[in-house]
Amino acid sequence: MSRTELVKRSGVSKQQLSRLENGHIRLRLDHLKPFAGPLGYTPEQILLWGRLSEVTAPDRGEGRQAAAFKKSLSNLRVREIDTRARGAKSGALSFKSDFWLFPESFVGQELHTSSENLAVLEVDGDSMAPTVLSGERVIVDRKHKNPSPDGLYAIRDPLGGVVVRRLQVSRATNPPRVNIISDNHNHAKEEVSLSKLEIEGKVVCCLKLV
Repeated sequence: MSRTELVKRSGVSKQQLSRLENGHIRLRLDHLKPFAGPLGYTPEQILLWGRLSEVTAPDRGEGRQAAAFKKSLSNLRVREIDTRARGAKSGALSFKSDFWLFPESFVGQELHTSSENLAVLEVDGDSMAPTVLSGERVIVDRKHKNPSPDGLYAIRDPLGGVVVRRLQVSRATNPPRVNIISDNHNHAKEEVSLSKLEIEGKVVCCLKLV
C-alpha cells in the first residue's frame, strides 16, 4: 500500500503521517486507530508488534499492507532476556525466541543508542515497586555498564539471575563502593565494592500498559 493510499483510507493527513514516521509524535493507541482498519490489525497489535513472535496475516492481502506500514515506521528488532534461564553468574545471557520492535526514531532520538545495544527485561517481584511493578518490562542499554549517573540498572543477582535495582555510587570511599537500592522500602539496601558488581546495562525506558 502506498503512502497516498494509506492516507486516503485512514483519513490521516500526509503531514500527520510524516510526524508519526519521524518520531515527532510519541505513538499512542489513539494515533494508530485510523490505520487499524486499512491494515487489518488492531491498534494494540501495531503498537506492540514485537510481543508476537508471529502475527498471522489476515485475508485479502492485508498482510502485505501491514508489512509496508511496518517498514514505513522503520521498526528495529530488540531481543528480550529470558529471566527464567538461570546460569552461572558470569555466564552469557539467554534470550527468548521472539523479539520487540521499536521505531528507529524512538531508539535514536529518545534512547540515544542503537537497537543492537538494547534488550528488554521483564521485572519479577516487588522490590522496585512502585517505580516498576512485577510483570512490567524495561528497556536496557547493554552498552552502558558503568554505574554513572546514579539510576536504575540491570544487574546479576547472586544466583545468576538478572534483576533491576537502583545503583548509587558512594564517592567517599576508595576504591568505590556502590549502594544497591530497592525502591520498595520493605527490602534492605546493600553495599558492595564496584569490582564485585556485574552490571548488564542501564535502564533507559519502562514499558507500561495503562
